[in-house]
Amino acid sequence: MSDAGPGQPRVDEPTAQGLDLVPFRGVRYVPERVGSLSAVTSPPYDVVVRPDGLHHLESADPHNIVRLILPQAVSPSARTERAADTLGRWLSEGVLAVDPDPGLYVYEQRQGEHLQRGVIGALRLSEAADGVVLPHEDVMAPVVADRAALMRATSANLEPLLLTYRGDDSGQGTAEVVESVIDRPALLDTVTEDGVHHRLWSVTDPTEITRIQADLARRQALIADGHHRWATYLKLRAEHLSPSPWDYGLVLLVDTVRYPLRVRAIHRLLHGLPVGKALAALDGHFRVRTVEGPLAHAMETLGEASAMGNAFLITGDGAFHLVDRPDPGLLARTVPADRPAAWRALDATVLHSTLLDQVWGIPDSADRIGYIHDTAATVAKAEQDGSTAVLLHPVREEVVRELAQQGVTMPRKSTSFGPKPATGLVLRTLAEKPGHGN
Repeated sequence: MSDAGPGQPRVDEPTAQGLDLVPFRGVRYVPERVGSLSAVTSPPYDVVVRPDGLHHLESADPHNIVRLILPQAVSPSARTERAADTLGRWLSEGVLAVDPDPGLYVYEQRQGEHLQRGVIGALRLSEAADGVVLPHEDVMAPVVADRAALMRATSANLEPLLLTYRGDDSGQGTAEVVESVIDRPALLDTVTEDGVHHRLWSVTDPTEITRIQADLARRQALIADGHHRWATYLKLRAEHLSPSPWDYGLVLLVDTVRYPLRVRAIHRLLHGLPVGKALAALDGHFRVRTVEGPLAHAMETLGEASAMGNAFLITGDGAFHLVDRPDPGLLARTVPADRPAAWRALDATVLHSTLLDQVWGIPDSADRIGYIHDTAATVAKAEQDGSTAVLLHPVREEVVRELAQQGVTMPRKSTSFGPKPATGLVLRTLAEKPGHGN
């Protein structure tokens, strides 16, 4: 493993105590007060990017959690005020209720053959330099400011981040508790419309909690999903005198030795750039070929090309154009040389440093670049708008972890780990101290 960058520790050489996960009194929907638990859940806020998707969730149930994580109003201040008012009303009306005892929560997701289990709790916050929880992507300040305003107004963590850690093969500690808990009756059991089966259990026994805590205290975590919310946690912690509930943030911790996550790409939608113009600018810089057949075949072709080097699929005009074999001289001039080789070779690095910055001259701003997780939705949106979609092949998990261990962050939205925890199954309010009923 390569040495860490200047001032950055390796994940496997922490400078502080390991993960400090504490119980809390979860806030959950009261099943009798809503149509169904699946109808009140939502994907994470940054996955709900299409207006029709937002409308669909709002229409599913008047108490859908999207009304808290993406409140709609005429101004930012009105949106956060609406979220706070809605949360307070749902608590007072008994739509949401606070669990009687503080605990940790075992959370299971099953989709087809893929099974994922983890533990939800309030995690003590730490800086990247502490080597306990490390990011692998940069964040955008406006997004952090938006999430911070929402958390301030609601005084709540409305959705858990997804963090991964590497356990061991002993089957002891956290793993043993998790495997014993799933034989008990679940607090909730529901299937969301995406076909994912969700189950949740509470762990309130002090002995079991202590075993989980002792095990996790030896671990370090990687942020798989939720970089902006983690940065928001840190921002809000700095605004409050310690000790306070703001020293902790709501997370889901998954042991990827036992439950490997899926890693998918996040695609780019380039607003205002027609496909013809995008392709013309690549002449002499990349090889461009048309791929016949449906989207699935085009993505398979992209995967084969990515195994040989940087490759992208450009679409939006009804066809698929494979872009690969970049000019080495162009990469030498445009990709920063002061980063590890693995970072310089990333498709996202070449896309942003070479294609967006130099070839197409597109600034990295929300009004010019959209980030969409769903491949088919990206293609459909590009065709609808007459813009360009850039489809990417996913990065391997071991590459992500290796770069994070070196203290090197990847370009924003380089990866999509999943399945992501559903939003709305358990919330955390910040009225009391962790471990004492908050």
